[in-house]
Amino acid sequence: MLTVPNKGFTHAGRFHADDVFAAALLRLCNPKIHIERGFSVPQGYDGIVFDIGDGPFDHHGKDTPVRECGVKYAAFGLLWRELGPALVGEKEARRFDDGFVKPLDEDDNTGCGNQLANLIAAYNPRWDEEKDEDACFAEAVAVAQDLLHHKLESIRAITRAEAEVRGALAHAKGGIVELKRFAPWKQYLIPSRAKFVVYPSQRGGYCAQGVPQRFGTQALRVPFPEEWAGASEAELPAISGIETLKFCHAGRFLITVGTREDAFAACRLAIELSQE
Repeated sequence: MLTVPNKGFTHAGRFHADDVFAAALLRLCNPKIHIERGFSVPQGYDGIVFDIGDGPFDHHGKDTPVRECGVKYAAFGLLWRELGPALVGEKEARRFDDGFVKPLDEDDNTGCGNQLANLIAAYNPRWDEEKDEDACFAEAVAVAQDLLHHKLESIRAITRAEAEVRGALAHAKGGIVELKRFAPWKQYLIPSRAKFVVYPSQRGGYCAQGVPQRFGTQALRVPFPEEWAGASEAELPAISGIETLKFCHAGRFLITVGTREDAFAACRLAIELSQE
C-alpha cells in the first residue's frame, strides 16, 4: 500500500472534484498531510504530487490508465486504486470506484456533467469575487473529506452486517427473511432468492420491504398489492385484511404494521396474490 507522506502538491487555479476528493482521500489516510498548490511542481519536491506533474497520479499525459469499461482514470481514481483496498477491502473498493469515483473521473476527463462535481466546483471564487483560491480549496476539501468519511464508514457498516444478514437468510422460510434488527441487507439479499425482508421499525411495530430483482433497478420480485399502495391508515385494514397494517408506500416496496405476525401475513398474502 502507498504510504501517504506529510506533504502533498497539486495544481493551483480553479479546482475540481477530482483534485478536491483526491486531497480529501489523502487527508483521511494521513491527517498530518499539508497540501500545497501551484502552477508547477517545485524542483526536487519530496511529497506526493497529484493532478499535475505527469507523475503516477496525474491523468493529463498520453499513457494514463483506462478502466476496462473505457472510462479513463483521473487523479482521484488513480489514488483510490492505490489506497482504497486497504480502506474497505478489494471488493468494496471496486464497487465504490464504479459507483462514486468513476463518475467523478469521467466528469473531469470529459466534462460530461455530474451533480456532485458541480457542487464542489461551486466552492471556487466567483468571477467577480476577490477570494483566496487556496482558502476556497481548503473549504471544499473539508466538505469532501466529511462526505468521504461518512461514505466509507457506511461501506464498513455494510461489511459488518454480512454475517447477520446471511445468518437470517439461512433461516428464511417462503422467501421471507427476518432480521432481529435493521441491518444493511440489499447487498446480500438481492443476489439471493429472497422476496421480502422483515425487521423491527424504529417507530414501533415492524417494517417489511420487497427485495429488488437485481442491482440497479427498482423492480421488485414481489411488490405489495396495488390496491394497498398509498391508501390511508384508516382504509388499509379493510382493504388488505391485515388488522394492523398502517402504511403501504405508493411504490409498493415498503409497509409498516403493528405486529410481527401481521408483517409475515402481509408478505405471504402479497406472494399468493402475485401467483394468481
